[in-house]
Amino acid sequence: MSVKIIKSLYFKLPVIAKLLLVILFIMSLFGISIHLVEPEQFPTIFDGIWWAFVTAATVGYGDFVPLTIRGKIIGIFLILTGGGLIAFYITRFSAAAIRHQQNQTQGKAAFKGKGHLIFIGWNERTRQLLDITMDHEPEQRIVLIDRSLNHLAYQHYPVHFIHGDASEDETLAQANIEHAERVIITADLSEHERQADNYTILTTVAIRGNNHDLPIVAEILSKTQIENALRAGATTIIKSNDFMSTLLYHELRRTETAKPFEDILYLLKSQQFSHMKLPQELEEATFRHASNICLKDGRLLLGILRSDEWMINPGPDFLLQKEDMLITIRPWS
Repeated sequence: MSVKIIKSLYFKLPVIAKLLLVILFIMSLFGISIHLVEPEQFPTIFDGIWWAFVTAATVGYGDFVPLTIRGKIIGIFLILTGGGLIAFYITRFSAAAIRHQQNQTQGKAAFKGKGHLIFIGWNERTRQLLDITMDHEPEQRIVLIDRSLNHLAYQHYPVHFIHGDASEDETLAQANIEHAERVIITADLSEHERQADNYTILTTVAIRGNNHDLPIVAEILSKTQIENALRAGATTIIKSNDFMSTLLYHELRRTETAKPFEDILYLLKSQQFSHMKLPQELEEATFRHASNICLKDGRLLLGILRSDEWMINPGPDFLLQKEDMLITIRPWS
């Protein structure tokens, strides 16, 4: 390897790595020198290097001590140069650690992990989603992208925060979009519905351009933008306005003795929804019979999915068909 290549590789290293290499080189130089000057006191080169590090770090074990004038002069130069270098290295290392923590808090540090979830948009729904995810999957790594939040401390919320526009490739690269497991885009309720949906769709296009296979869950406010979100590449559409309107109507017509529907939704946080292919033995069976079978397995049968059509509680005598998907709910394991 030529000197030119070595110099090129050296200058590409981080400052901390460069300092460490310089310290190793200088300590080795002093170690070799003291071994050559006083071979009886320092039988091996490693003994000399050990003495150089112990002396420069001001530890001073005293197991190796130069006795000659030349050896003591080498020791003086070592104290004047090596001690300052090690102190400078420790200072730079500490400053780099503090700077990295500040960058993480301010959303400037890139995420290097894989198999993570990406939440786009910081709001109350995201906070609740984060709490639910951490309750059921405490080891799950989460990256949050938001353009309005200036800082987010990891000790308060265990996520890797990235400040930026999720519709830009640079921000998505910081979130390591290529190795993410799933993305959820929440609508910005501080914007007009059309503007919020446009940003969601633009973000979906940017994500799909960086990862063709990544599942994208997108929250859309306006029904007219659902098709555009699907064309952009969204895998699942959450129509929050439709859901909230239905919930409000239920509350509007709720009887005095009934519990608020919102309380039931809160309890559903401890439940897991799932789809399962209809077992062969349940083909042509009634919905009642399938419900009883599911209950024995700890699942509650809510309905079926047939040819992309949802059928919730279709009736006890409803007959199941071969291609049906069962919609069930069970406690999180």
